[in-house]
Amino acid sequence: MAKNGLFIGLVTLDFAYLVTDYPSQNQKVVANDYTATAGGPATNAAVTFSYLGNQSNLLGVIGCHPITQLIKADLGEFNINLIDLDPTRPESPPVSSIIITQSTADRAVISINATKSQSSQNINSDILKGIDITLIDGHQMAASKEIAQIAKSNNIPIVVDAGSWKAGFEEILPLVDYTICSGNFYPPDCHNTKEVFAYLSAIGIPHIAITCGEKPIQYLSGGISGIIEVPQINPVDTLGAGDIFHGAFCHYILQANFIEALAAAAKIASHSCQFFGTRRWIENRPIAKITL
Repeated sequence: MAKNGLFIGLVTLDFAYLVTDYPSQNQKVVANDYTATAGGPATNAAVTFSYLGNQSNLLGVIGCHPITQLIKADLGEFNINLIDLDPTRPESPPVSSIIITQSTADRAVISINATKSQSSQNINSDILKGIDITLIDGHQMAASKEIAQIAKSNNIPIVVDAGSWKAGFEEILPLVDYTICSGNFYPPDCHNTKEVFAYLSAIGIPHIAITCGEKPIQYLSGGISGIIEVPQINPVDTLGAGDIFHGAFCHYILQANFIEALAAAAKIASHSCQFFGTRRWIENRPIAKITL
């Protein structure tokens, strides 16, 4: 049965270029391929959740700049319900430029994130009516805090995409059910994965995972720790793989346990890395929507 998810955070327009070699200083290169899509952690997660057969609601700052029409057109293809925190904002939404080196699948990203498009708008609690799961990426912290408080009081599962530490997480994390961290996520005074697990478990988060690319996923769930192997592939592009992982996790955690959901999400994310950009894995129809 289709589920309803609310994804809160960054909405960007991403221009990605596939090149043979990364340009050196003052060098111009011609790209072998390019894509222009809506991007951002919450956005790519919402697209994945929608693709897997659900309804995605995306809460972020979009505004009314001409560029927003490109974002809306892309997300409209996935029937994503956009909820704009600042619909009259005239400034351009964040725009990211990404260069992917074809031979290594390495990427370089330039973006201003949501640092200049923060919203302080109050959240109507009705926004969570009918919502089965929420995901927070930390890029709209004020709105995320309100959403987390409302979700917590209504027993709606909260997932945090912990890509990097951001001021304000200390108020949200004690409310969440699932925290999925990147290898670059270090709360204050944490310097390694052991300390990260200790910090997050001490504030009461029941399910924690740390991903690190193609390396095994480490997890701590109900006091039990372990690892999950990640499918090994020849990557073409790793852009957005973590975001895709989180969107898939939101889908699978509503029908499976924590470890099963992590393993299924890893299969989807690994599959996506075999295609350029954040959409072509969908166009090429993955082995499909993994059934648990």
